[in-house]
Amino acid sequence: MPIISADTPGGRPWPRGVWATVLLPLNADGGIDHGALQTQLDTLAGLGVEGIYAFGTAGEFHAITEAEYDRVAQQASEMATKSGLPFQIGVCDANPRISLDRARRLSASGATALQVVLPDWVPPSDEEAIRFLEDIAIAADPCPLVLYNPPHAKRRLTTGEIGRLARAVPAVIGVKVLDGDAQWYDQARPLFDQLSVFIPGHRMATGVLAGAHGSYSNMACLSPSATLGWWRLIEAEPERALAIERDIAGLFRDVVQPMLARGPYQPFAFDKALAAIGGWAPLDATVRWPYTSLPPTELTVLDDAIRERLGDLLALDTTGRWVTASASD
Repeated sequence: MPIISADTPGGRPWPRGVWATVLLPLNADGGIDHGALQTQLDTLAGLGVEGIYAFGTAGEFHAITEAEYDRVAQQASEMATKSGLPFQIGVCDANPRISLDRARRLSASGATALQVVLPDWVPPSDEEAIRFLEDIAIAADPCPLVLYNPPHAKRRLTTGEIGRLARAVPAVIGVKVLDGDAQWYDQARPLFDQLSVFIPGHRMATGVLAGAHGSYSNMACLSPSATLGWWRLIEAEPERALAIERDIAGLFRDVVQPMLARGPYQPFAFDKALAAIGGWAPLDATVRWPYTSLPPTELTVLDDAIRERLGDLLALDTTGRWVTASASD
């Protein structure tokens, strides 16, 4: 499956495939370890993901200063440009003026797209959402936009509302959204011809087989290489790809959800934990103040469960990091 297709409405290329999030390695004092960040970026470029994106929720955009934002954005942009890797930068913030300023600063970055959330302290009306996206698009030009509508957004958009916003603001070429059941996909089908639709990483097989274009992938936090192998299976062996998705769903249902219930953990803390367990980059499970990181006891439980339950996924990792899990199949 191609990374992008040039044959799209409006003539803009659409993102496709597995995109990996840029996670923030932290020093002991809570600052960003830029040396470890560079290693992470270089590793992702070498593993063959279709693109990277900085400042999603797992990238902790909600807990950084503007100076930190600019430095990480520059570091990611320079690596991606040098390596020829498509990249997106989130300009997300609850304050729309900060998002607008970030879009202006990144308009010349060469980004494949800028990700943006609707203003989130006071939910906007339809008219206000269009006004916001129109002005962000003007500030970001020539970078197109990807609308990010996470499950905890104050304004949760229906598929019809997403379509209307995109028709009103042609610079919106994609959407990052939580999917749903078969009825949701029936309702979303018109979007697949209008936008690049990206669904959650743990639902990638179902989503892509139903017409979605890819995933900004939480599973790539665990293993970018194995996730790319899973992506290739969706076309080559769809039933096997769906079986892997069922294994992942069982892990989330039986292990991750109970952890969320018994501990004060945010979902993005699990993305950091997956990366720490995966070991493909110098990352640990520490998230930024004031949020709670998974402690070593929970990491051990999660690590053991991954090795026990996700052997078919881990066997697709070509880096050799999961030899034990692969050999046990």
